[in-house]
This record gives sequence, structure tokens and C-alpha cells, in this order.
Amino acid sequence: MPDRWQTFPVEFGGGLVTNMSPLQQGLNATGTATVLRNFEPSIEGGYRRVEGFDKYSDTYVQPYGEPLVQGSSQTGTSLDIANIYTEPQDGDTFTIAGVSGTYTIATGGVSYNSSTKTATLTLTTSLDSSPADQALLTFGNTDDLIRGIDYYSSRAVAVRNQSIFTSTGSGWTRINAPAYGSVKVDGGSQTGTNLDVDGLTGTPQTGDTFTVAGIEKVYTVSSVGTITSGAATLTISPALASSPADDADITFLSSEWAGGTKTRFARYNFSGTEKLILVNGSNTPATFDGTDYLPIQDLPSDIDGAEHVVEFNNHLFFAKGRLVSFSSPYSDSDFTAASGAGTIDVGADITALIVFREQLIVFCFNKILRITGNTIADFQLLPITEDIGCVEEDTAQEIGGDVMFLGPDGLRLLGGTERNNDFSLGVVSKAIQSEVTDLITVSTSFSSVVIREKSQYRIFGFNTNYTNQAARGILGTQFSPQGGSQIAWAETRGINAYVASSRYVGDDEYILFANKSGYVYQMENGSDFDGSNVVATFTTPYFPINDPNLRKTMYKASLYVDPEGAFSAVMTPKYDFDDAGIIQPESVTFSNQTSTAAFYGVTAYGAGVYGGRLRFKFDTQLTGSGFVVGFQFTSDTSDPPFSFDSLVLQYGQYGRR
Repeated sequence: MPDRWQTFPVEFGGGLVTNMSPLQQGLNATGTATVLRNFEPSIEGGYRRVEGFDKYSDTYVQPYGEPLVQGSSQTGTSLDIANIYTEPQDGDTFTIAGVSGTYTIATGGVSYNSSTKTATLTLTTSLDSSPADQALLTFGNTDDLIRGIDYYSSRAVAVRNQSIFTSTGSGWTRINAPAYGSVKVDGGSQTGTNLDVDGLTGTPQTGDTFTVAGIEKVYTVSSVGTITSGAATLTISPALASSPADDADITFLSSEWAGGTKTRFARYNFSGTEKLILVNGSNTPATFDGTDYLPIQDLPSDIDGAEHVVEFNNHLFFAKGRLVSFSSPYSDSDFTAASGAGTIDVGADITALIVFREQLIVFCFNKILRITGNTIADFQLLPITEDIGCVEEDTAQEIGGDVMFLGPDGLRLLGGTERNNDFSLGVVSKAIQSEVTDLITVSTSFSSVVIREKSQYRIFGFNTNYTNQAARGILGTQFSPQGGSQIAWAETRGINAYVASSRYVGDDEYILFANKSGYVYQMENGSDFDGSNVVATFTTPYFPINDPNLRKTMYKASLYVDPEGAFSAVMTPKYDFDDAGIIQPESVTFSNQTSTAAFYGVTAYGAGVYGGRLRFKFDTQLTGSGFVVGFQFTSDTSDPPFSFDSLVLQYGQYGRR
């Protein structure tokens, strides 16, 4: 006969653990999880289902920038266009301002010139009418990646193919139109492929495009002559369609921002205006002050094509290959040694730069160094370790006074110690080593963010073959002010991030990501994944309770939940490690959507009581018996987040095996 009923409470906490045997975990870490997917260990206790994400803007980022019709009076199935820095593809669709219809590029219908930024398109249907010269083409969405994302000056910044856009949440505005001053034609009666201009305050770049007031077509800079007192001769393509008037306005349209893999950003303020600087490993670094975009002029080759950038002690530091180069103090345009600029060879390819505790940490693939000091007179390069490095770019983030990064053997935490100028470098992901290894194996690229209000680090793997639902990531919540001993882990599914960024603006935190869908998404926003349900799973260890050799009969379970709105989840008991041949009981559904509390957007008007109390305790009768028992909880809804707090089991015990 069974003993009287006994109680076994489990407080959920500790996160995902997969490096323990099932029985050991059930004995020593009852509150942890063997599966924790789209749940996050919460700093408020328990496991909280992750929040959703929505489109930051309902419009996609244009794949080809702002292509324009090249010349008027075009008819038929051939169309010349200009101001396009990426070759369009067969099958692409587009519309033309002022012309009816949507047009499709025919198979083999693209002749592209990368030097002049022009293309001739063969269409599947004839033009409905002749488009105006310089009429705007709007292309349909493609699967071209968004290669950079940030939040600056109350707007998102996104990089797709050759163009850089900003948005406050409604539409996208292209910004990579360089500001070279009030440039005008210098002298009338000019013809051919040379154009004299004046009014320059900067140096145009090869590949820049522009228009001339009063004449047709878009022109591309092939070379720039010597600039004297703001005047220069531009070699251009094509030849001038007609002679412009003296002092005709020249409007620069685009500066090339093509190539590279990802665009990375940094902020700095040397003059009272915070600026954004962009690098992508291919182009000349450029700055944006919220109004004007400008490629940095006359850069040394060690900086042109930089891959990483950061502001440190009032200098801009750039990383390219194994070189760290820095500007003169308080300058984004002076790179002369006489003014305090310089270059440091760190001896290995650089994967990340991050400012940490008044030092610049330089991550390489196989070592980590630090730069200390304030000027060229006292900058010093000092080693932290010669054995370990950051093996994947875009994974280094500061969290809770430490720096998390992906090393060759898992996620590591670079932290200070009580000893002066000493650092700890422990692996903090041992509890989920198999998940980290799998993420590295299946991913071709990585991105990461910090959600500061949650003390949470998230790393996302990316593979172009991923479906959105299959996209994988790992999150870790830091429960101690510093150090890796109290980080609880979980997995994410469905956040498909090629690039990601998180920024605080006042009291608001913006967490953005993007991939090949063409849209920018805002994390921690809404309760679904852009209209799709959040599929979340939490599986407990197998509980032997007091003795794994005593059979227990389960009678009742009480699940304690902290709901933030409508809540529904399925609980499935599993006995004896879910071995083959073991008869398992049916699943139980918990839901508060039929309680007296009413939820805006869920309950029909008049059918619920607004202001009613949410149910937080769910009781159910259990059936079956076994020597160990575990529970799987699943949720597949678009309901608001909720937290699993604890579970209380009531059971009786039989004899030994």
C-alpha cells in the first residue's frame, strides 16, 4: 500500500544544462532544464517566454538604392538606367515613376557596367509610355542581405547592397548622397567627358554619381583632377548630353558603398555633435552627422577599407587586417603622425575592438591584447593572452562589467580581477557545450546583442539555408554583478539575425536585427514573431525525488505561473526517462483564457470582466507511476509572455524495485 501523500516542490531556475547525466541532474539541479527553447532565465525568477519581434518599418529596405532612368524618349522592351551600384537580376520586378505598370527583367536581360553604375535592361513587356529622364525606379523586394544595422539619432540605420538608409519607423530614406559643398559648373559651353566645377569643400570619389541642372542623364565620376581653391576638373561618364550653363547646380546622388561583408558602426563626439562612422572592410570609411554623409578624405591605405572602428580616448581607432590605426586627437579627418595619429601592428588578424575599463581591447583569432594610454606619446600595446582569441567577429559584447565573446572552445568572459591589470578568461558555457558546438557547426556567420535591462547576452547563428523557424541562437542571463559563475542559459529559435544591434536612447532600449527578408525587425516588441506564433519548450530533468529505486504514484500537480495576459500551455508528464515500452499519460492543457479576467484584444466586449485577477496557479490531477518523472511544457501561441515559476507535485511511494 502507498504511503500517505507527500509533497515535492520544484523552484525553476538555473537555466539550460546539458552536460550532466539525466539522473545526476534530477538529483542535484532539479530547477534547471534539459530543454529551454524560447524561454529566458529571468532576473525576476523562473523561466519567462521570450518576447516577440515586429517589423521596425512595414516597408522593406530598397535592394538597389535609387536607380534612375538614363535619358528620355525610351520605348519598347529596352530600358537604360543609371545610379545603380549592384547588378540587378533576371526576374526582378520594378515600377517607374510616371509610367503605368509593373515590369519584369527578362531572362538574360541585364547588361551591367560596374564602372559607370549603369545598366541596360531587357523587359518581358514593352513600356506603357516613355519615362521621363531621371524617373525613379522602385524595385520589388529581393533576398539580398541587409548587411548592417544600428540605431542612431532616433532612427534606425540599415545597409543593403550599395546604399545606406535611415528610418524613424515609416519608410526608408537613403543617406549616402555625399555632401561636397555647393558645387556648381565652372564655365559654360562645356562638352565631352570633362567637366570643370567649383565650390567643392570635399573630394569626390571615383564612382560617385551626380546630375547637372538643365541637362539630361546621370553622370559618374571616373577621376578627379587636382582641387585648387575648391575648383577641379572631373572626368565623367557618359559624355555630357548637352552643354550646361555656367554656375548650373551639381547634385551628388550617391557615393559607392558596395562590397565587404558587414557594415559596422561607432559613435563619437569631438565637436559637440554626435556623429556616426561606418566601415565595411571594402570602402572608404564614411561619417554621418544626422544630416550630411561624407566619405573621409585622403585616408592612408592602412585605414581605407577598415573592417572595425571604435572611439577610444578621443581618437578614432580602425582595424584592418593586423593593423590598428588611429586618428589625431579630436579629429575624424587628420591621420598625420605630426598631429598625433599612428598605426600599431598587433601581429595577427583582428576580429573585434571594444573599449573596456578605460582600455581598448583588441581581439584576434588566437590572442587578445589591450591598448592603454591617452595619446601617441603613451599608447602601449600589452598582451592579455597569447593562447586564446575571439574566433568569430561580431560576438564580443560588454555585459555586466565583463566582455562576452565566442572563443575556440565556447563562450568566454573577459573580466577584471582584484589584481591590478589582471584578467580572467573563463569558459562560461560549459553547461551547454553541445549546444554551442552545434551552433558553431551549422552557422556561417554570427551576430550578437546585449539586452541591458535584462542583463542578457544573445548570440545568433546565421546560415542562408535557414528558414526563419529554424534560425538558432543562444541567450545567457547574468545573475551576478560580475563574473561567469551565475550565468543561466537558454536557446532561441526563430530569430533569424544576420546583423543585430542594441542601443539605449534615454530610458528606451532598441534591439534591432535583419537578414535577407529585406525588413528590419525590432526585438523585445510584441508577443509574436512578426505575426507567427512563438513556439517555446521547457523540459525539466527527471526527478527521482527521494530515491530513484522507489516507485512513485503521481496524484496531483500545481503549476505556478506569472502571466502577463492570456496564457495557454501544454504539460506532458514523462516517466522513467521516456524509455520505449513505458506507457505515458496524456498531456494536460493549462489556460487562463476562460477565467473571469478579460484581456484587451482577446476577450469580446461584454464577455469578460476587465480588471479581474489573472490565474497564477493551475492544478491538475496526474495519473501513472514510475521511478523518476519529468515534465515537458510547450507553448505555441501569440499570447503575451509568461513565466513558469515553480511546480509542486503530490505523490505516494511504493516499495523498491
